[in-house]
Amino acid sequence: MAGDLKRYVLVGMICVVHPPLCRAQTPALTFEVASIKPSAADSNSSSGIGTQHGQLHAENVTLKRCIIGAYGVGPREIIGGPDWIDVDRFEILAKTAQRNEGDAVLMEMLKNLMAERFKLKMHRETRVIPAYLLEVSKNGPKLEKAAPGEAGTSTSRNNTRMSIDAHNVDMNGLARTLARELKMPVVNQTKLEGIFNFKMRWTLDSALNDPEAVSIFTAIQEQLGLRLRSEKGPVEVLVIDHVEKPSEN
Repeated sequence: MAGDLKRYVLVGMICVVHPPLCRAQTPALTFEVASIKPSAADSNSSSGIGTQHGQLHAENVTLKRCIIGAYGVGPREIIGGPDWIDVDRFEILAKTAQRNEGDAVLMEMLKNLMAERFKLKMHRETRVIPAYLLEVSKNGPKLEKAAPGEAGTSTSRNNTRMSIDAHNVDMNGLARTLARELKMPVVNQTKLEGIFNFKMRWTLDSALNDPEAVSIFTAIQEQLGLRLRSEKGPVEVLVIDHVEKPSEN
């Protein structure tokens, strides 16, 4: 016990004097097992990223869609890269050692998976681009407060409709999800604290001529009691420096 105590004290002293050294020794968050294969489905087939019980399943997704999900950005916040990151589609199935890992941990693991298997390297810089501000509508929010627990978000689409099912997600998480779908940055200005469960259903732009169509803007107001307001300003973007196609495994 005395030896263990001395070792812990020594490690603590090193971290105080040389914090970068301790950060460098922190192991990266990685999946226990991960499979990446080309998708056999076409671009019009159902696609999305689902997470639950320490597992991530990305179905018929592009690499850009994975970057969007992992880093919580919209397509316009990703600069550069070859054409195939928007075209080639993949099936990704990855599992952690612990079944109770939430979305935040799984997205960190996805970042590391892309760095390892796609050799993805990026840097951040600030550019002035259009964005949306997420705010509470005049009639107030329509959100179900969630009890603490595992966070998860599942998105699904077909040729005409899109859906989001989320649980234990905060408003920053919702803003990131909306940014992916709107293809523009979304900044959370709701001032709503805590975590929520919510569902959204809307019609894709290509099918808005349907009499029963519901746009994403209408869905946000009617189903969540929130609204989006457009604005232009400085936004941090991700610039792709290097990427490679992965080997199938």
